Amino acid sequence: MTLTTEAPDVSVLEQDSCEAGDRSGLKAVISAKFLEVAAAQEKALAPLSDDLVLLESGLDSLCFAIIVATLEDELGYDPFTEAEDVFFPVTFGDFVKFYERGR
Repeated sequence: MTLTTEAPDVSVLEQDSCEAGDRSGLKAVISAKFLEVAAAQEKALAPLSDDLVLLESGLDSLCFAIIVATLEDELGYDPFTEAEDVFFPVTFGDFVKFYERGR
């Protein structure tokens, strides 16, 4: 896997459909953000998979705050502040699904 400083194209995410292509595009954006923040904060990120427990990812709370804040800037929404129920994702897959539901 090659780490790049270029952000992926999020224009596909601006569509209102929930097709599989949009979901995989959203997951790619989130994955890229995890990699970008880990590199910027000099953290060793565990390989990303749906079952990766976030507490075992190698990232700290500052990294997650940066990820959520920059995803809000790029995607235009923050599911953590918009959700009516309190929910904290446990795995990377949960994190991605939470963003998918927030759309």
